[in-house]
Amino acid sequence: MSALNPRLPVVSSALLARMLNVLDYGILMVTDELKVMYANQVALVELQAEHPLRLLDAQLLVPWPADAAALHKALASALRFGGQSMVTLSGPSRQRVSVSVVPLREAGEAPATLLIFGKDRVCEELSVDAFAREHALTLTETRVLKLLCAGRRPGDIAQVQGVRLTTVRTQIGCIRAKTGSRDIGAVVNRVSRLPPLPSLMRSAA
Repeated sequence: MSALNPRLPVVSSALLARMLNVLDYGILMVTDELKVMYANQVALVELQAEHPLRLLDAQLLVPWPADAAALHKALASALRFGGQSMVTLSGPSRQRVSVSVVPLREAGEAPATLLIFGKDRVCEELSVDAFAREHALTLTETRVLKLLCAGRRPGDIAQVQGVRLTTVRTQIGCIRAKTGSRDIGAVVNRVSRLPPLPSLMRSAA
């Protein structure tokens, strides 16, 4: 039964794991020795790419000394005092990744800590595609919206698309009109807050 609502049915651990794989945040559950108890699919994919943290079997490694010191300090605070915090890891490549450190405590169980990675992109591609279909955006307008969400300026988009700046501005005007938004910043803000739509491969994992 749920501790928050005892009338809710019990959910299997397999179903809970599938639910966590839908989220577009990397999630790890670790012990005080950085043994990984659980990792969702997003976390596993990120740890296989260029990332300040590494996963070897079930051990989370922190190769860069400055990152190791910051993470171990946050873990100690979480485990001893129940304090949650956020650390920014950079690694030797200086790729900055923010990680939330959240204590998990349950009576009678060994304490664990949740590590939640910051999103590597503001707007998820499948969510943008669904938003575009909902508002009847053309393929070109959808590409422009994705580039805007990636932080590209209209002049850059014109170069990428091989069109005039005035054409891009017209497309941006169409996006605003179709989505009923006052400006393109409002559109990007709406898209950044969309719920994730994971790929079929990820949701089935």
